[in-house]
Amino acid sequence: MQSRNVNLEREDDLKITETNLTLMMDFVLLGFTDIPQFQWFLFGIFLVIYAIILLGNGTIILITRVDATLQTPMYFFLSNFSFLEICYVSITLPRMLMDLCTQKGTISFLTCATQMCFFLMLGAAECFLLAVMAYDRCVAICDPLHYPLVMCPEVCVGLVVASWIGGVPVQIGQTCQIFSLPFCGSNTINHFFCDIPPLLKLACGDIFVNEMVVYIFGIMFVTVPFLLILGFYIRIISAILKLPANTGRTKAFSTCSSHITVVLLFYGSATVTYLKPKSNQHEGIDKLISLFYTILTPVFNPIIYSLRNKDVRKAMRKFLP
Repeated sequence: MQSRNVNLEREDDLKITETNLTLMMDFVLLGFTDIPQFQWFLFGIFLVIYAIILLGNGTIILITRVDATLQTPMYFFLSNFSFLEICYVSITLPRMLMDLCTQKGTISFLTCATQMCFFLMLGAAECFLLAVMAYDRCVAICDPLHYPLVMCPEVCVGLVVASWIGGVPVQIGQTCQIFSLPFCGSNTINHFFCDIPPLLKLACGDIFVNEMVVYIFGIMFVTVPFLLILGFYIRIISAILKLPANTGRTKAFSTCSSHITVVLLFYGSATVTYLKPKSNQHEGIDKLISLFYTILTPVFNPIIYSLRNKDVRKAMRKFLP
């Protein structure tokens, strides 16, 4: 009789544990609740930033489509990159604005998974597209005579499509893997959107394998494209240094400087976030770094390309009073 009671108690404990692990259908995004006195100020700042991102990147898409002088592979990739930036920031920023406005931060299990999945897919697409843009500059500078043949419209479209869909199957699998973990205890995510590092901190049990998978995918989608970009620019620099005239060198460097700036901003912050060792300290700094590659890079993209590119500035003067 006593053993039967013990078995019943164990079954009840298992049911309670199972309920705690499986019925956690909502998460709470802390966002910037640690500074409640600045909630409306932050709402205004981020609303203005979102408007600037939509307006700036939208303008680049418009002028590269309409202006005849910008109908080249370089600006075809730039317009796709600007559209990608709009999609990328729209995954996180509208949700953050809503949370700042309502001051709740509650997000359902499915919505959180969907947000993270799209964020990872678009992040992978951005890494690949930056590598494609570096390849385009490499061909233009190192092999200018064959450039129209190598970067024909079919190749350009193929490279863009591959960049957009290249990471989709892997990132869907990674999202399923993360959200199949048992979550117990706190359901509070100390972040302003659903991202891998803060979610792993809520998981129960041994997550060593999951962390290794995150590092492997981080190397695959962050480090490998970055090394390709580095290789392309080593070829570009060696080709530029062989040019006889200083004017030719200056022009060649100016066509690459905007892209290099965007690459450093994006890859620098993304590498720190996904490839650094796990730590429960300095979570505020982690959120600040995340702001760089989720919000500030899309803000700076149109500014960098418009200020440092004569063709874009000239085209903008035609359409803007």
